[in-house]
Amino acid sequence: IATDGDFNVGLSSNSEMKKLIKEKRDEGIYLTCLGYGMGNYKDSKLEILADNGNGNYAYIDNIQEAEKTLIAEFGGTLFTVAKDVKIQIEFNPFNISAYRLIGYENRLLNDEDFNDDTKDAGEVGSGHTVTALYELIPAGTKNKYTKNIDPLKYQTSNILKTEELATVKIRYKPTKDNTSIFFDKAVIKNTEWFNEASEDLRFSASVAMFGMLISESEYGKGIDYKQIIELAQNARSEDKDGYRAEFVRLVKSLKNFR
Repeated sequence: IATDGDFNVGLSSNSEMKKLIKEKRDEGIYLTCLGYGMGNYKDSKLEILADNGNGNYAYIDNIQEAEKTLIAEFGGTLFTVAKDVKIQIEFNPFNISAYRLIGYENRLLNDEDFNDDTKDAGEVGSGHTVTALYELIPAGTKNKYTKNIDPLKYQTSNILKTEELATVKIRYKPTKDNTSIFFDKAVIKNTEWFNEASEDLRFSASVAMFGMLISESEYGKGIDYKQIIELAQNARSEDKDGYRAEFVRLVKSLKNFR
């Protein structure tokens, strides 16, 4: 569906539309929402509809975004290959004392929901990749975030002393199946300096920093526009479609505006 989200004919309330979309979803009909327009645009409503319709959501505000969504990423936008995809990460306390997921506040599930196939989750389209960034505090590092508490009297914790940083667990359902498939993979400790990391990781970090800056996150203190721009410019890679250059222009525009 391509719309501004301002529905004024037929069903229009969120609850009514969610009910209809869920019924169609169970019949194997997925809904992808493409947002157009300005002024009375209903961004939140379209995201809700796409989430419940096992589809994707994108806002088309210029010709470049239209080409990206409807040409370059057409398969991933309209063809779902895995539904109810869930990711759960267990960090090894021998190496990591604290962690924080950056973003995804409206995508979090309870721990017990990971094994519950009745809980709805996200979808992945053909050719899509998913990026999640964590901020980690290594074990043994003094910091203000980990709490100093007394050892438990009636419980003991046996920490596995290995070079594994974490185990990533994934569940997903094939599009025509309601039983999830599970697999996991251990992440081995591999320390390197940030400026030696891949360009993809460094660019992703600049985007995350930008998000924390404009949302005035309590964890974003010390981040400034100059730092973000320099990091993104030095990690633009080939950028054949110009998406990373567009991000740099966006940050510069907001910097000048503020």
